[in-house]
Amino acid sequence: MLDTLAGYRQQGRKALAVLLDPDDFAADRLLHFVALTRQHPIDFFLVGGSLVLTEHQAALIALLKAEAPQVPVLLFPSHALHVDPAADGILLLSLISGRNPDFLIGQHIVAAPRLRQSGLQVLPTGYMLVDSGRPTTASYISGTAPLPHDKPSIAAATAMAGEQLGLRLMYLDGGSGAQQPVSAAMIRAVRQAVDTPLIVGGGLNTGEKIYTALAAGADLVVVGNHLERTPNFLADAVAAVREAEHGLARI
Repeated sequence: MLDTLAGYRQQGRKALAVLLDPDDFAADRLLHFVALTRQHPIDFFLVGGSLVLTEHQAALIALLKAEAPQVPVLLFPSHALHVDPAADGILLLSLISGRNPDFLIGQHIVAAPRLRQSGLQVLPTGYMLVDSGRPTTASYISGTAPLPHDKPSIAAATAMAGEQLGLRLMYLDGGSGAQQPVSAAMIRAVRQAVDTPLIVGGGLNTGEKIYTALAAGADLVVVGNHLERTPNFLADAVAAVREAEHGLARI
């Protein structure tokens, strides 16, 4: 998957991931949504949340692998217990926007032996929470303050440090239920600061916001909560990604 994302970046291809929270798992609703992804193809499923019951996670992954085997499933973990070898890979998140050692390295140490045995592809990811106008579950659980929404230079320097430490992806996230998405100015600043593929999520609840994030430099956008409430938004999201990809290719 690292090579895939790096290739997308080199080719100017834009990608879409759908984040699914196992604690909101309902098989009948998910089957309907997976059917929609066949009409409007996506690039990745992310599975995770700030509070995850492992039995729900296993059931969700099994359903996705059975019903949509063509779409890679990546774990989006918040705890060492969330390692599951049934997935295709894991975003090994280091919360570089915060100063809580447990989410910088502590959980990683606990997970390391299980990860080694799992066979999962590990995607070392610099994870940056960005102030989205409201407290989020991620900031509460991690005990960290998000990056100021109006300080692109801080985000750029943080991403630069993460890349220098060897992280292979950068992820700017407004968090679940963000009132406002990560600003285009911050996305541009981070894009100019690092060469790694850039993921952006949180608050992307319109096609225009998705297009803006991609045009500013995101390589992969992540949508989640809004799709749970409005599954038909998937068509708009996919259309916005393709529009951004084709529009940028003409520049």
